[in-house]
Amino acid sequence: MLTTFNLDEYVYHAMKAGASGFLLKDATGEQLTGAIRAVCADETLVAPAITRRLIEDFCSGPAPGGIPADSAASGLSERESDVVTLIATGLSNAEIASRLYLSEATIKSHITRVLARLGLRDRAQIAVYAYENGIVRPGHVS
Repeated sequence: MLTTFNLDEYVYHAMKAGASGFLLKDATGEQLTGAIRAVCADETLVAPAITRRLIEDFCSGPAPGGIPADSAASGLSERESDVVTLIATGLSNAEIASRLYLSEATIKSHITRVLARLGLRDRAQIAVYAYENGIVRPGHVS
């Protein structure tokens, strides 16, 4: 995509629609030629100013994957963290039990402890907690 608009929402919508490159109209001929070659080679290219903003935005949030430090500090066990992740992906207690090879009663016990340790009131708040703390990310559900 070649555009005059240096706006994050344009970058987002272009990439979501399948664009492999995003350059601004002030790109030099050499940059444009390089971008065409990169896209033809099945690579992705984004204007340096936009790349810098994307990296800053990406790094301003919680680290992707794993359990953030504040989850460990809150006293969640590894199994409780697994349950939090699976709740956030929309699984029921029965589905979580099946996935983790545990009984539904054990899953309910884990959920009760998670709610108490995190000071939350229900499964919906657990899911919100998981997304806000980078335990799961939109579009990366397993």
